[in-house]
Amino acid sequence: MSANNHFKHVIWLTVATIFISTSGALGKFIAMPPPVLIWWRSAFAAVFLLLFCLHKGVNLKVTKGKDRWTFVIASLFIGAHWITYFYSLKLSNVAIGMLSLFTFPVITAFLEPLFSKVKFDPIHIILGILVLAGIYLLAPEFNLESSQVQGVLLGVISAICYALRILILKQHVSKYNGTMLMFYQVAILSFVLFPFLFFMDTSNIKTQFPYVILLALLTTAIGHTMFVNSLKYFKVSTASIIGSSQPVFGIIIAYFFLNEVPTTNTFLGGALILATVVIESIRSNKKK
Repeated sequence: MSANNHFKHVIWLTVATIFISTSGALGKFIAMPPPVLIWWRSAFAAVFLLLFCLHKGVNLKVTKGKDRWTFVIASLFIGAHWITYFYSLKLSNVAIGMLSLFTFPVITAFLEPLFSKVKFDPIHIILGILVLAGIYLLAPEFNLESSQVQGVLLGVISAICYALRILILKQHVSKYNGTMLMFYQVAILSFVLFPFLFFMDTSNIKTQFPYVILLALLTTAIGHTMFVNSLKYFKVSTASIIGSSQPVFGIIIAYFFLNEVPTTNTFLGGALILATVVIESIRSNKKK
């Protein structure tokens, strides 16, 4: 990859990161149960992505039968990731929810050798310890009745689901269009979550409609598709790390639109978590 092309891909990945980072403020602000909100998000995103695929002539054919099951599994993981993440946001705040989620680059680095020929690097043990220290600072009093601790734990579970999803998809981005991959994920997820509409409150959609559309179009259809496409040009762990400015953008957005001011512990814990991401980013770049 030439220097100019590499720079261009980094810029587009940064734009994707800003779009995805709006999920924090929107997820916290929209007053709907997370499974219902994720259904609306997925359903609208599926429509947007299908129209885009048809307009651009993107091939929607799945070439291998076993790939269908891989798409289903990836869809379940992204659904679990979104739902636990949105519960994390509602139980704590945008800063804690997003920083907990961003343990996923180190989790990805730990898991990647299980999915590919990438060898495990012992330095990831040290980075993992730093991440655990950051998580401890986010929730220093380990009391499961604390909504802040619940938010951190759900954020980490969301991170594990996210890491598994992108590692599964990494095996397919070389032969499938990124927009097509995202379309199938949100379409399958819409089908899986449809029953929730019958026993959870959906009435708020009338007042929350513009924000749900924003979440579906900007955050999901555009942001996540751009991120999936970036996996063609970077290793999974490297792409995850380049996108690590997401919590910073998310916290800034939450400060201006939700008046959320992070605590000192949040800054310290977040600094440790993001430091591991920066360290891994520099190391990954030197290996190229």
